[in-house]
Amino acid sequence: MNASSGTYDRLINPVLIAGCIIILVSFAVRASFGLFQLPIALEFQWPRESFSLAIAIQNLFWGIGQPIFGAFAERYGDRKAILGGGAFYVAGLVLSAFAITPGQHQLLEMLVGFGIAGTGFGVILAVVGRAASDKHRSMALGIATAAGSAGQIVGPPVANALLSQMPWQSVFIACAGFIVLSMMALLLMRAPKPQKPMGSEEPMGVVIKRAVRDPSFLFIFIGFFSCGYQLAFITAHFPAFITEMCGPIAPDSLLYTLGVTSASGLGAISIALIGLFNIGGTLCAGWLGNKYSRKYLLASVYLLRTLVSAAFIMTPITPETVVLFSVAMGSLWLATVPLTSGLVAHIYGLKYMGTLYGLVFFSHQLGGFLGVWLGGAMYDTYNDYTLVWWVGVGVGALSAVIHLPVKEYPWSQRKATALAA
Repeated sequence: MNASSGTYDRLINPVLIAGCIIILVSFAVRASFGLFQLPIALEFQWPRESFSLAIAIQNLFWGIGQPIFGAFAERYGDRKAILGGGAFYVAGLVLSAFAITPGQHQLLEMLVGFGIAGTGFGVILAVVGRAASDKHRSMALGIATAAGSAGQIVGPPVANALLSQMPWQSVFIACAGFIVLSMMALLLMRAPKPQKPMGSEEPMGVVIKRAVRDPSFLFIFIGFFSCGYQLAFITAHFPAFITEMCGPIAPDSLLYTLGVTSASGLGAISIALIGLFNIGGTLCAGWLGNKYSRKYLLASVYLLRTLVSAAFIMTPITPETVVLFSVAMGSLWLATVPLTSGLVAHIYGLKYMGTLYGLVFFSHQLGGFLGVWLGGAMYDTYNDYTLVWWVGVGVGALSAVIHLPVKEYPWSQRKATALAA
């Protein structure tokens, strides 16, 4: 560790390892919720919207909790914030195993949402960013984000295997156990405290007020909305979408040979494939973010997502197109996270990165809430997901455009330039 700056000189360090473990397990559980959609709906004979609304509320409270846990971590310590998030996560999962009404599930998903906020990107990326040196920061953020993708690879197949062997209630309990075990990684997380900014100390309220009045912050905030919409909709509804809409898997196909013999199995594998290919995509985004303009990289990612989504819905849904879509979308899946978090840190500094990124992430989760809830509501109304899919294409195109006017240089330089003028 560099004694003068409080950062680690090497890329791989204990804080990064601990952060990756916690994010991996948190996202493994979170990515599995779409698989509970059909078992719960079938057991209680609920319309699709009921559990969709529960997952939507989870996404919303994840977004609400993100700046809260970010501010808590900056004031009281990262480990306390993460441990608190783990406690919310475990409580929500365990109590959900005993929920028998839509209202109970929807209420308890508030706890799960706070749990994901405390163990997810906002807190973890902030502490990883502070622990990394300038030359390694973008790549470290990419690695931590890729750990979430690794969780997405592991989570759905494990949950699908557990659901084939035990009731969904027992799977919720098992997931709670995984979260408890992941908290052991906090023993490694001894990160440097937030560094004081150059010059006079500024309170959090002043920095936040200044940021939210900045048009560039507003553009980033709006742009992250479509990311949340697309990711949450696909995570929550894609397994059910494939189960009902995909053509049969041919006995002589490679998928069948690999053991994927049903549409429901393909649904779980598709989410895992997205996570697998997102590891490379996220690491690539982190590497590119050190070399090129982050705002143009973000615009490119959103444009490519828009084109991939439009092409998929316009072609017949077959096992082959599902695999191709999963590979393409996976390569772009969380590539926005290291770029967006890195952009926030670059423009507004590291001291309050957790809180400011948490505010931006709230927009992401507003999009997630709309994507999940609208998916269930539109399905119940039209027995089809096509309309809500095209909404995602539209907001993706908006995000590609809205990042272009972002002023991508530190606020301190902007302020100095204004004073000089």
